[in-house]
Amino acid sequence: MNVVLILLILVVLLAVGLLGFVFSNFLGTLFGRRVDRLKATAEKDLGDLFIFMDYRKLVYINIGAFIFVPIVVWVVTLNPLLAVVSLAFPVFAPRLIVGFIRKRRLEKFRDQFPDALVMISSSLRAGASLSVALESLVRESKPPLNQEFALMLRNQRLGVSFDEALVKMEERLPLQEFSLFSAGARISREVGGNLADMLDALADTLFKTLQTEGKIRSLTSQGKMQGVVMAGLPLLVMFALNVLEPREMHPLFHSLLGWIVLLVIAFMEFMGYLFIRKITDIDV
Repeated sequence: MNVVLILLILVVLLAVGLLGFVFSNFLGTLFGRRVDRLKATAEKDLGDLFIFMDYRKLVYINIGAFIFVPIVVWVVTLNPLLAVVSLAFPVFAPRLIVGFIRKRRLEKFRDQFPDALVMISSSLRAGASLSVALESLVRESKPPLNQEFALMLRNQRLGVSFDEALVKMEERLPLQEFSLFSAGARISREVGGNLADMLDALADTLFKTLQTEGKIRSLTSQGKMQGVVMAGLPLLVMFALNVLEPREMHPLFHSLLGWIVLLVIAFMEFMGYLFIRKITDIDV
């Protein structure tokens, strides 16, 4: 009997050891992939945005988010399901934040671009070459526009041709306005033509486009705010009732049926907000 018990204990210990070994390898592989992804985010994505950051700091911040976000959610809500769901935040947050920063940077570049075209055109009419006009633009303009053109000029000094430097810059700036400028500059260098007149016409078109978009934003701002209020009001009422009537609201946050209802509410809230944003998002 003692021998059988000892053998059983040994088998259990061996199984636990094997499971621990497999699980630790799985976690190690998962952690390694996460570190590689964060390293690529810090070195490439943030580097493209001229935000230079040691990837190790990003790894430490992400690990802290994985630890503290579920704890805070569980302490506030006392709901283990929400604490587990909150783990999605540190997983997707770096990509979402980088995407948000990139979008804001492109919008700022787009707002600066018409004035830059006017500056380049004025330099060309004064007798300067395109390279000299771009250098003057870099000195007199502000980020992010001067950073992008400075990178383009730096690539040219390193031996990259003008056309290839424009193509690389076009890849970094997926904007229709810059694609028109790039095409016009390449055509002007290949077959000739008055580049200054083309830049003036393009700048005038962009000024009118930005003016029209500004009017549309002002007219649709009320609808967008209504979307935010309509999406947030049910959540505010739900949490207010949870404070005022915690006993009646307890099953909603602490039962399987209540969790299903919360998932349905979250999905319907998200879809309603998307529909309202789609209605008020008018493309020029």
